Amino acid sequence: MPAEWAPHERTIMGWPCRDELWGDQLGQAKADYAATANAVAAFEPLTMVCADAQDAAEARAALAGEVEVVELPIDDSWLRDSGPIFVVDDEGRRAGVHFGFNSWGEKFTPYDKDAAFGARVLEHLGAERVDAGDLILEGGSIAVDGEGTLITTEQCLLHPTRNPHLGREEIEARLREALGVEQVVWLGLGLLEDADTDGHVDNICAFARPGTVVVQGTADASNPNLEHMRENIRRLRETPDAKGRTLEVIEVDALPYADLEGPPAPVPYLNFYVVNGGVVVPVAGRPEDEAALARIAEAFPGREVVGAPGEVLAHGGGGVHCITQQMPRVA
Repeated sequence: MPAEWAPHERTIMGWPCRDELWGDQLGQAKADYAATANAVAAFEPLTMVCADAQDAAEARAALAGEVEVVELPIDDSWLRDSGPIFVVDDEGRRAGVHFGFNSWGEKFTPYDKDAAFGARVLEHLGAERVDAGDLILEGGSIAVDGEGTLITTEQCLLHPTRNPHLGREEIEARLREALGVEQVVWLGLGLLEDADTDGHVDNICAFARPGTVVVQGTADASNPNLEHMRENIRRLRETPDAKGRTLEVIEVDALPYADLEGPPAPVPYLNFYVVNGGVVVPVAGRPEDEAALARIAEAFPGREVVGAPGEVLAHGGGGVHCITQQMPRVA
């Protein structure tokens, strides 16, 4: 599996369509998805998947740049998790791995369209498919460096609603087989508020380059995530990567909260998406945004760092990375 910063042929996104998830925020969710899509499309081509003709018309009216709008059956719009994960072999051949998907442990129904989405979008894209449906795996639950190291959380991959028949070593073996990784770095918990995904790693940690990670910390002693973020940072510093390197850890301490409907939801700056020449980061419209964007820019020298609205995405359960999926470029 190539690193996210490897050149992309395109990004795949989906148009928000689950009314019961977004409630009164559905209209704003569509506007914010469009803002993210337009930010991405400024750097690379984008395919926007829509559930029906009405959604497709809305998307076409809201999107700009090199964007393809297609109609394919979907239940939800978190395509990082339901979409295929692309791999490239030593000869430069690309394929999409179609893992099993059970809606984050049967949390939202129906999900049969999302479970079949990987195969459908690969057919649309004319890409080879590798079936790995015996392993439930969401794209937001892993991060890779493209050199054999994968980071995940015990909270998610060992959760009994994912692969209860598999132990840690068996899951590691399946990840090595399907994604070509060599070393799995296990963090403990994700964000405590992240109940929908059971602690996805893309809310708390991402590779910036081989040997270097950007990770969620907190300078707020009252934040309930303080102790387990410290534990995750300890594990990152003490576990060598696939090349035997000690990981350099860049901390982002700010973690603002969106106060819309329901309990306040964290807006995770770490849920950013690396595009060709840039990084798109969810922001909260708070004073902390500026320092967080600057910190991420330090981690990605030479890339343009841009913000995209993150509060409504956080209300829905995710961020910019959760709604995007890269298709790597091959010769």
